[in-house]
Amino acid sequence: MTLTQDDLRAATAAGILDEAQAARLSALSHERAGRIARRANEDEPFELFSGFAEIFISLGLILLTSGAVTFAFAAGGVVFVMAALMAVGWFAAHYFTLKRRMSLPSIVLVCTYATGAGGLIGYVLDMIGVGSATLGAILLGLGGMASILLHYRRFRVPFSMLLVGLYGFMTIYAITTETSPVDTLITGSVRGLFDLRQGGSLAIGTLIFGILAFIAGLWFDMQDPHRIGRRARSAFWLHLLAAPALVNTVMMTAYNIPGELGVVLTLIGLVIITAFALIIDRRSFLTAGLGYLAALIFWLLGEGSMDITIPILMLLLGSLITGLGTFWTHLRVALMRALPNFPGKTRLPPYDDVTATSE
Repeated sequence: MTLTQDDLRAATAAGILDEAQAARLSALSHERAGRIARRANEDEPFELFSGFAEIFISLGLILLTSGAVTFAFAAGGVVFVMAALMAVGWFAAHYFTLKRRMSLPSIVLVCTYATGAGGLIGYVLDMIGVGSATLGAILLGLGGMASILLHYRRFRVPFSMLLVGLYGFMTIYAITTETSPVDTLITGSVRGLFDLRQGGSLAIGTLIFGILAFIAGLWFDMQDPHRIGRRARSAFWLHLLAAPALVNTVMMTAYNIPGELGVVLTLIGLVIITAFALIIDRRSFLTAGLGYLAALIFWLLGEGSMDITIPILMLLLGSLITGLGTFWTHLRVALMRALPNFPGKTRLPPYDDVTATSE
């Protein structure tokens, strides 16, 4: 429902808003409407920095932090270093994140804060003598997640979700894993790391993590279907972690099945992933499956000369990716219109306007 000027005048007359509040609300409404309208001309809106000024300031923050760490280490050792990192990451964010709204400096500062928080938690766990490495990793992961979520609650930096996800993966991996990936590689192969049929703990942990990260990302997406705010940008980082975790686990399991059955299941999986990526309007899920698409094309080309096979593979793969990228919006509109209503469909990015774009 669009807020009209008549609504604002009625709210002012009823004493719900004063004139200054009504003016600010009107300006915000027009700004949001303009940003939504401009989405038709945007392609994958994603911003790490808005100009060279942010790169320049980020470089200065890195140098400033390095100097602070040097003095902190000389003054009191490791604890002081971690405290200095957390202090710089927290207090500098009040200016560069809350006031200046700068993207890249905010990323630098949250990474600085996360490094200090993780190091301090690890130091405390070592001091109190946690019994096992597994318990230590779980506590470190949970503590890291809590500290970053505290930072996110205050500053709302979307990149924080990537760090939360990495700490979350550490926690899930520590809970589900009995052997390290290095041990698995010694006794097996890279293809066995993510194969659920082999009962690998890394595959199980990765699948659980991918599901949880995807649910969190989808929740953020549904709070901002037009993708003009920080919640959608936060969802981007969660999907960036969820996509390879889910796709690699499911697709590697299918691809490792011997014979043509594995190829057919991989092809079906790619079709499902493509449809799913279109539904939620996130290209990251499809991007994570491109390696398996290349493997399928390579299999279909047979055992021909590599001098011919590789150029044909690149040509076909490039054509498919370019075609999907070019007609993504139209494919999504056709798919969404063909699908029946399902829970949450109306909270996904709009698809009725064929000029709408994604991410």
